[in-house]
Amino acid sequence: MTNTAADIPGVPARVAELFSPGLRDLLVGLRRDLHRHPELSFREERTAARLCEAIEVIGADRLARLERVAGTGVVARVRGRDARAPTVAVRGDIDALPIHESTGLPFSSVNDGVMHACGHDVHATWAVGAAHLLAERPAAGDVVIVLQPAEEAGNGALAMIEGGALDGVRAIFGGHVDRRFPVGQVVADAGPLAAAADTFAIELVGRGAHGARPHEAADPVVGAAALVTALQTIVARRLDPATPAVVTVATLHAGTAHNVIPERATLGGTLRSTNPATRRLLHDEVRRIAEGVAAAHGLTADVRLDLGPPPVVNAAAPAAWARRAAVSLLGEDGVVPFGMVNMGAEDFAEYLERVPGCFLRVGAREPGGDVIPAHTPRFYAAEESVFVGAAVLAECARVASEALSTT
Repeated sequence: MTNTAADIPGVPARVAELFSPGLRDLLVGLRRDLHRHPELSFREERTAARLCEAIEVIGADRLARLERVAGTGVVARVRGRDARAPTVAVRGDIDALPIHESTGLPFSSVNDGVMHACGHDVHATWAVGAAHLLAERPAAGDVVIVLQPAEEAGNGALAMIEGGALDGVRAIFGGHVDRRFPVGQVVADAGPLAAAADTFAIELVGRGAHGARPHEAADPVVGAAALVTALQTIVARRLDPATPAVVTVATLHAGTAHNVIPERATLGGTLRSTNPATRRLLHDEVRRIAEGVAAAHGLTADVRLDLGPPPVVNAAAPAAWARRAAVSLLGEDGVVPFGMVNMGAEDFAEYLERVPGCFLRVGAREPGGDVIPAHTPRFYAAEESVFVGAAVLAECARVASEALSTT
């Protein structure tokens, strides 16, 4: 990539001109380095060190804070024009996934079995880019840059909150790359943008026997088979068809030999919902059905339900600020509706439980590129999305800081 606006396909000139040649090189180099050296949740030691280096060059006169939080997290505070003005935050996540990369990129992962299959290399880089842009043209108040570990584990946001990353923050903005949209398009919708993702584990306990004498057993394998089917009736028959929800049985384990009926079988999976009432119903129904099916087969059921991240719900005002920011950079055609119900989860929701904010989807498909699903070995985000994400998030912070200053 050379340092001219014409060499950033799909990126409006209004965005490209914000980045000096030096900053472009810094961000491209950082993204490729992070992609080449991915690290799993709460193991992002090298990643955190590189991010600190990339922010330190802003200079102490522009930075009020730069420190490690929650082990491998990084928090930087970029000075605003007025220390008394409201503080807002920009978040980027930094962890990778346990997947072997097959993108063929020249900067593919050198860590066998680990890759940035969800674009967090880009998220981290555009957060650093936003910090540099905000240092060059400050917001009204300070802006906190939250570089968060362990989004894939679902508990990194809580660790950052417990470490004080959100203290004093009045609004927060973040985003996710999305190859369903081309570079230069952004989604900034109000309302639900991602689902709650809870987990369940069910152990069915029966009575083992010889495989030739099933009448002497209380067979948990047959009970488990019935339970897998019965759990699908929750969405099919217990919910309004217009209400989005997913019940997925993802694991099923039982037995050790072909001629032995085991005593136990275990099932596990996820429950996804976009509102509290549906979330409660899914929990209640999983327990009720598991215990009922178990009883019908002469078994007992031990049901464990664990809460994951809540749904991401963008409040109206921050979503309006984000749309205003995006339109100013990308034009009206650059801000598009999501057009789907996303049942994936995102622990950015933990921040939104505490302060208002907006989570965006940022187009990451290069011209002529394929739509490649995230969390797969071939996934990557177009490099040009770094510049769009950085510019839009920095402008979100400025718009929000000004709006909060007048309320």
